[in-house]
Amino acid sequence: MPGRPETDDFEESGESTDELYERLNILVDKGQEPFRLDKFLTARIENASRNKIQQAIDAGRILVNNKTVQSNYKIRPSDNIIIYSEKQTHGEEIIPEKIPLDIVYEDDDILIINKPPGLVVHPASGNYTGTLINGVAYYLQQKNSTISEENLPRFGLVHRIDKNTSGLMVLAKTPKAVTSLAKQFFDHTIQRRYFALVWGDVAEEAGTIRAHVGRHKRFRKLFDAYPDGEAGKEAITHYKVLERFGYVTLVQCELETGRTHQIRVHMKYIGHPLFNDETYGGDKIVKGTVFSKYKQFVENCFAICPRQALHAKTIGFIHPTTRKAMVFESELAPDMQKLLDKWRTYVNANKIDRK
Repeated sequence: MPGRPETDDFEESGESTDELYERLNILVDKGQEPFRLDKFLTARIENASRNKIQQAIDAGRILVNNKTVQSNYKIRPSDNIIIYSEKQTHGEEIIPEKIPLDIVYEDDDILIINKPPGLVVHPASGNYTGTLINGVAYYLQQKNSTISEENLPRFGLVHRIDKNTSGLMVLAKTPKAVTSLAKQFFDHTIQRRYFALVWGDVAEEAGTIRAHVGRHKRFRKLFDAYPDGEAGKEAITHYKVLERFGYVTLVQCELETGRTHQIRVHMKYIGHPLFNDETYGGDKIVKGTVFSKYKQFVENCFAICPRQALHAKTIGFIHPTTRKAMVFESELAPDMQKLLDKWRTYVNANKIDRK
């Protein structure tokens, strides 16, 4: 199924919507006569070819009354048709490249990869090579010599994380796995927990941030929080404090929705931008003392972790084939771990209250 093309500054850096599939619902009219599903959808959906519709049906990305059906299924009055479609179309050729991959788990349906900071997930305009997907393409070719660049299957991205965020991603290896995972993301049943170091001493031990996230009204390259829901899309982040360092706080953020830069935008919205997040104001001293030694300490911290201090720690889901619950955990990236160790040493040496 074709998606709506989107070309923006965040595609070029591999930073776009976290969840890459959307769901379309069509309720068949009560007066509808029996009609083949593929023909009905070809006529109903703009720019959709019958061949693409049939491929989506075969892949299980089109459901009728929450069940998979065949292309020749005859729709009936009040049938509920659900279509899972890519939000973006990627016309770029995937060039296999030998790129180191930290594969945490693999079977016939899925891959779990621990992505290092600085690695873009998918080729896009202005950034065609050196991405995680280029590395995955090479990895697939090494496992199966019959795969060529001409018949290399598009790999099943159902979500992604920012270039400068580290941590776990799940990729689907079959069309049906794509559908299963896309549905779980859409239904908000995927577990996604992140560790983030944020500026300031977070007052509450735990809380929930509810504010729509959408493009900033003045600055195209930024996203913003809209608490009244007047713009953007619904976004919900649950957080809890893990460790306090006086001037910064380590928090766990659990995503209920997956919007572009959701954690970064939400934490800024409540007054706690991520440490060293240059996009949202965390790359300067936000909290602390005026002493020059403290300033030098913070600058040294920025050098140790030259990115927003955000790591995708946990991902959990129902396996597409076995239907068993699976949960994966990852260690913090080395730069973020060194950053936390440095803060621990600093607060202990200076006897800063961490309560």
